[in-house]
Formats: sequence, structure tokens, C-alpha cells
Amino acid sequence: MNSEPLLQDEPALIVDLDGTLLSSDWYLEAGLACVRTHPTRLLHPSIWRHANQARLKETLARTTHLDVAHLPYRREIIAFLKAEHRKGRRIILATTSHRLLAERIAEHLRFFDEVIATDSDHNLTAESKKSTILQRFGECGFDYVGTSSEDSPIWRTARHAYGVAQRGSKHEGQSRHFVDLAATFGAERPTARDWLKALRLHQWAKNLLILAPLVAAHRMDDTMLVAQGLLAFLLFGLCASSVYLLNDLLDLGDDRHHATKRHRPFAAGRLSIRSGLIAIPALLLTAFAGALWLLPYEFAAVLAAYYSLTLAYSLALKRRMVIDVIALASLYTLRIIAGSAALLIPLSFWMLAFSMFMFLSLALVKRYAELHQARRGGKTEKARGRGYYPSDLEMLASLGGSSGRALKVT
Repeated sequence: MNSEPLLQDEPALIVDLDGTLLSSDWYLEAGLACVRTHPTRLLHPSIWRHANQARLKETLARTTHLDVAHLPYRREIIAFLKAEHRKGRRIILATTSHRLLAERIAEHLRFFDEVIATDSDHNLTAESKKSTILQRFGECGFDYVGTSSEDSPIWRTARHAYGVAQRGSKHEGQSRHFVDLAATFGAERPTARDWLKALRLHQWAKNLLILAPLVAAHRMDDTMLVAQGLLAFLLFGLCASSVYLLNDLLDLGDDRHHATKRHRPFAAGRLSIRSGLIAIPALLLTAFAGALWLLPYEFAAVLAAYYSLTLAYSLALKRRMVIDVIALASLYTLRIIAGSAALLIPLSFWMLAFSMFMFLSLALVKRYAELHQARRGGKTEKARGRGYYPSDLEMLASLGGSSGRALKVT
């Protein structure tokens, strides 16, 4: 914490956290991290008894370990605060999030003089935050940097109000709540390209395996079956995209430590967590509604099995050695089974065995490449978010070779 003396001619500069200093929402991030690592802990009755939000925030802060060094900070605001700090101005972080996290962020950034936040005995809401600030500094006795509609009452009592607005929006330069802003920090507006990247439309190519039974049965000249197969392809893709979004939200911490995944829209803060939480059920409901209404029920059952296995993979199986690659191979094989269910074309035992061993080999090759890159980089610790060490490279090579030989036998 900074201990420089307070300048008498400049009031304190108070900064909000979620959506302002961060282009993300800590409360939602911590909740997702808890779902991933301690899913049953959120069900403990002591947390929800009497709607104890302070207790819930404390539980999330203590049980989730978000790396504050890799959170999506807004660079423009960081630069502004550092410049004010160098002038000797008092900078205060005010957030409804828990003090444990707020103090870790303040310690990391090293320009905050004080933290106002939720603690074990008091849940700081938007209204109580305003009351606390006014009690401490009085009306027009501070400047405030915020972004959400909840900040409007505080903006109106501040000497100068600073806001965050999407670049190019009609609200840039003033709040939609009619507050004159002294300055506006631009935030990048989510683009269609961000959503296309998050939905992983390029990964839909995997779903062409749905048409494999049609090809194997030499029925590609049947227009009705082809149309039915393409519909199954579309619905399976919607379900898969909902899974990709969920996986990205659950893996925010790991992705931000990855050389390339840190640029994903959610990890980088270009898409909000809230929008992802809305899109996930929307895509999933559309996929299952279409499956139940337009295709045989067997296809919906396979789709449910695919989603359940993918959910288990995201929450636990991806961090289990060998089990993870078996799960991946099963997910690919389920695409072929889904095609069989949608088109009512039976599968041979040979095709199922061949596909399982082939996709197992490919999954092992993928893990081998990841560990090989880690070993070349001199790493010896367990791969983040995985169950492997670089020293497991030879084991994976052996398993991959065995799977390849089994593929030849089939």
C-alpha cells in the first residue's frame, strides 16, 4: 500500500472494481471457479441461510484463488490511476466484492492507499457503498470512476465523475443516466468476430462425422436423408457451441496462463461473463428443442449423452491422466452414433471399434504435442489444468503406438 501524504488541494480518487478497473465481474468469476473446483460447497446450507451474501462472498474469496496478476485489467484506467498516483493523489478501491480479493488486487497494483469492500460482518451493496463514501468524504469531496447503472447515484455526489463506455457507442462521453462525465475511458465493443471465435464455428467441422453412417451406407443420393443429416449437424453444432462457451467460462484462470488461449474473448475480457451465461442455455435449449421436435428421439438421447460427458470432462475428467483422452475419443465416436440415431442407419461393430481407436490415437497425439512443447520449454511441473507432467511423454508415446496398432488390427 502507498503511504504518501494526501495532497490538500485534490480530493481522493475512488475507483470501482467490476466492469471498471476490470473488464470482468469477480463475483461471477469466483462463482464459476468454485463450481469447477468445489461444486458441492455452494450447496452447503450455512452459505445460503438468511441470504447471507457477505458469507457467500467470503466463502468464494477463500475457496477460489484467482490469479490477480492475470486478470483482464483495463489498461487505459490503469495508466490514468498510475499517473494520478505519481502526483501524490490518494487512490481508493471501492467494491462490493470481498475485502480479501480487493486487498490482493491493491497489493498487486501497488498504487491504492485504501480499500473499501465487503467484509465478514458487512455486505457492501451499491447503496451502502454510496453511504460509506459520503460519510467518509462528503458530497463533492471525492472523484469517482465507475461504469454501471449502480454507479449513477455515486457519480451525482462526486466532484468529478469518470466513466467507461464502449468505443463508438452513443453513450461515450456521457452516462445513459444523464450524468455529466469529466472524462470517459473507452472499452472495446464486442464484435461478431468475438462471438464467432467464442462459439468455435470452425470446430463444427468435427460434426461432419454425423454424416459418416450416411456415407458408409452409400445413401448420399437420398435427398431426404441428407437434409436430415444436415439438420442433425446444425443442432449438434449448437449444443457443442454451448459446451465451448461453458468450458471457456470454467477455464478462465487456466486460459489466462496459456500462450494462445489467453486471447480468447472471455479470458481477455472482450465478452462479458454475463452474456456467456445467457448464451449457454439459449443455445442448449434450441438444440434440444429442435432435436425433440424434428428428429428421432434417439438423437436427442445421444445429444444428452454427449452433453453430459462433455460437462463431466470440463468439470473433472480433463484433469485425470489417460481418462481425459478416453473421454475425448468417446466424444468423437458419439458424433457418429448421433448420425446413426438421426438417420436411423445401424452401425457396425467394426465402425465403432475403428473410430474409437482412431480418435484415441489422435487425442494421445494432441497430449503428446502439448507435453513435448512444455519439455522443450524446460518445464517440469504438472501442466496447468491437466493431469500430466512433461516426464509422462514416453508413456503417452507408448499408449499412442498401442492404439495405432489396435487400429490396424480392426
